[in-house]
Amino acid sequence: MSEWRDRDPAAVVDDVDRPVLLFDGVCNLCNGLVRFVVRFDAEGRFLFAPLQSDVGRELLRRHGRPTDDFDTMLLVEDGEYYEKSTAALRIARRLDGPLPLLYPLVYLPAGLRDRVYDLVAENRYRVFGKTDECPVPEPEIRERFANRTLE
Repeated sequence: MSEWRDRDPAAVVDDVDRPVLLFDGVCNLCNGLVRFVVRFDAEGRFLFAPLQSDVGRELLRRHGRPTDDFDTMLLVEDGEYYEKSTAALRIARRLDGPLPLLYPLVYLPAGLRDRVYDLVAENRYRVFGKTDECPVPEPEIRERFANRTLE
C-alpha cells in the first residue's frame, strides 16, 4: 500500500477493499482511537485515513458528505458509510477480545447513542488537545493508512 502515496486519491479509493476508518487527524483522542483499533485488529481488517487527507476528502465526496467537516468519525464499509456511534459500534464488532460484545448497543435508539457521542466530540479538543497537523503514524501501522502523503 505504500505505492498509494504517489497515486491520485480517486484511484486509491477505487482500489480500497477493506473498511476505512476516517478520523480527525489533528485530534489527540482520534489518533489514540486509531492506535486502539490497530491494537485490537490483529488481522488488519481496517484501513485509516485522516478526514483532512486527499483520500479522506475523496471518500467524503463520494458519499455526499461535506469535505470540510471533521466533527465525526466515519466508517466506509462495503460501499456504505456509517457515522458517530453506529460507526464506533460497527468497528467494535470486528475487533479482537471482548469488544464485539458492545455491538448490541446498536439496537438502542441512535439519537440517544449519538447524544453521548456528540458530547465527547464537542469537548475532545478541550479535554484531549490537538496537534497542528496530522502526525505521521508509527512505521508498523503506516501501511494501513490509505493516504498518499504520509512520507
